[in-house]
Amino acid sequence: MVTVKLYPLAVVMCIVTMLCWGSWANTQKLASQEWPFQLFYWDYAIGVLLLSLVSALTLGSTGRGGRNFVADLKQAKWLAVRSALLGGVIFNLSNILLVAAIDIAGMAVAFPIGVGLALVLGVITNYIKLPKGNPVLLFLGVTGVVAAIVVDALAYSRLPSGVKTTTLGIVVSIAAGVLMGFFFRFVVASMATDFEKPEAGRLSPYTAVFFFSVGLFLSNFVWNSIVMVKPFVGERVALIDYFTKGNISLHLIGILGGVIWNVGMSFSIIASGRAGPSISYGLGQGATLVAALWGVFIWREFAEAPAGTNPLLALMFAFYIIGLGLIVWAGREIKPATVTEEG
Repeated sequence: MVTVKLYPLAVVMCIVTMLCWGSWANTQKLASQEWPFQLFYWDYAIGVLLLSLVSALTLGSTGRGGRNFVADLKQAKWLAVRSALLGGVIFNLSNILLVAAIDIAGMAVAFPIGVGLALVLGVITNYIKLPKGNPVLLFLGVTGVVAAIVVDALAYSRLPSGVKTTTLGIVVSIAAGVLMGFFFRFVVASMATDFEKPEAGRLSPYTAVFFFSVGLFLSNFVWNSIVMVKPFVGERVALIDYFTKGNISLHLIGILGGVIWNVGMSFSIIASGRAGPSISYGLGQGATLVAALWGVFIWREFAEAPAGTNPLLALMFAFYIIGLGLIVWAGREIKPATVTEEG
């Protein structure tokens, strides 16, 4: 399978993750103009699963490092498989809440609050599990992200009442962030610590992403069905509408959204072998910055905000940039010997 050995390359892959995770929700914004986000999400789940399978059969089955996908499937122990599946189940619930928050409050609010909170929790939990990188720089970066979340919430509170659903939008974003902060550690726990020479029973990064995606897809029949029957806002959504009201373009937009997101997930997992889980996850969740840029400048979600809001948005972006820069810098403090020993 294809692995990453150089830290600069790992950082580039994490940046691709950041772009993918921060941009996939544009497909939801496009699709939701014609049908509810719950129907979009079925296609999104299909796209996630398809990308994981293609990736496993290509990148995960070529190269000289580790085990190829089929061999890895045959030797995998249930404990590792269960952990990756559980990561998919937890993530799917958190992501459906995030999608609902985007539908309620927009990308420029749901991402900085929800995904920003997930970044903080994810960096902390992943660092406790596998401490890689300079802890002082890493947690200074996390502090910068927390500051950005607070400033974004303040900016959102300034929107006219007719443009926002203040309490509901923020509460759903927070719930999404809390759950999203814990899924990554289950995926990491399922994988071998050394991708080049993986121990028996554990999964390669490609196999882990595949089982994660299976968990996401299967749990969608539970989580998304509940949100269809009991939506946060609006009327209940009938499953028959997926087949009768959708067209090829709408379905392809949803599938594309899932593919884009899972390209980011795959790159983040592969890069974690060199950068460490806390840094690869934390930098990838810089998607909050990318999504906020989309929401503010393309979708113009703060267009009706009163005077004085723009400085708050600028301050939010500044805090995110500083925080993410410190997270990257923290990874440069890893000693090569340590990486070799831990994979």
